[in-house]
Amino acid sequence: MEFIICASIQSFSDRIEYIPIPYILDINTEVEIYRNIFGKYIDEHFLPRVLHNFARIIISTRLNVESKAMQDWIGDAKKYKIYCDENLQLLKMEIYTGHIPNWLSEDDRNRFTAARRKRIIKEGAEEGRQGFSGRDSIKIFNDFFSLFARDGGLINMSNLCDFFTKTHKGLGESIPKGFLESLLHMYNYTILQEVKESLFYFNEEQIAKDLQNYMFAINFEMGASATCNYTGDKLQISEDLFKSIEIRLLGTDTDKEKREKFRKTTQKEYASKTLTKEIMIEKKPLTETDLYLNLHQQYEHHIKETVLEPFLDNDNFRRAIKDFGTEDFKSYDGKIKNDVTFLIDNLCTKYRYKKKGAKEVCIYTVDNKLAEKFKNP
Repeated sequence: MEFIICASIQSFSDRIEYIPIPYILDINTEVEIYRNIFGKYIDEHFLPRVLHNFARIIISTRLNVESKAMQDWIGDAKKYKIYCDENLQLLKMEIYTGHIPNWLSEDDRNRFTAARRKRIIKEGAEEGRQGFSGRDSIKIFNDFFSLFARDGGLINMSNLCDFFTKTHKGLGESIPKGFLESLLHMYNYTILQEVKESLFYFNEEQIAKDLQNYMFAINFEMGASATCNYTGDKLQISEDLFKSIEIRLLGTDTDKEKREKFRKTTQKEYASKTLTKEIMIEKKPLTETDLYLNLHQQYEHHIKETVLEPFLDNDNFRRAIKDFGTEDFKSYDGKIKNDVTFLIDNLCTKYRYKKKGAKEVCIYTVDNKLAEKFKNP
């Protein structure tokens, strides 16, 4: 905790009043301090997210390990184990920056009332009185940056973890138990989603046709033939037709019983609300109804989940990523070149990677088999 001294000009030393100034708990403010002291160029030496993760580690030592307000709000922290630590410090840091993570469930979002937020912020007023001070963090960052910043290389999460667990084990002892592992877990999950999103080719026309045909077909008996009112496609109503679309909506591991239950529920909503209320009364196009939008979101989610599978055991794919931007890249077949170029370009435009960083994070994702680790989180 920092202190400032307040005293009037006429005061004696025994009348000096010490006012405690809590350490910074906001991730973005902590990072800005590093930039102001060491220069904004420091960002160029880090892969995206790693600099902010350094700040998260520093701030974790300043927070109370247990938070009654967070526990009362979230309950069992294990439900967010792929995004957060068991003490919910990572989530609390997001709240302190004014950000609500998109991985929170709808129920927990609804339960995050103004009163809960006020209670969490009130807890923050009692934190920042322990852990690494502002001076400590500047010295630690200087040691870390001096050790890993180098021409042609980018500081990554392995460097960050090694610094606190191997290079300076003493510093690691101040970090809450399990926090580093959870931070790495969250980082791995996040970059996996970025790679999937960047590799995913969104064929809206095909998805729209599949969903409209499906919503039309579920109203007919097996074996019937019908022309879809929405697409004009002639449909043979069969289990194969339903299955081909349902595995994209529910996942490839979904059994027949679950698919049939989903089909009945979807048909009921279509008949009771989508058709009779939204289309006939409100005059909405099918593609703007609540049911369609929900199905669209499910369809897109499950396609993204499997987008990496064709490349996981493809050595050419990894080599092509490594050779991207070199003369050797020209020797690969057209499809691999197109896929890798599409992936790298999207990482740069959507997530602010430089080409070198995009290549590194792709190889990291493949080599660490992140898609397999998070297949059943």
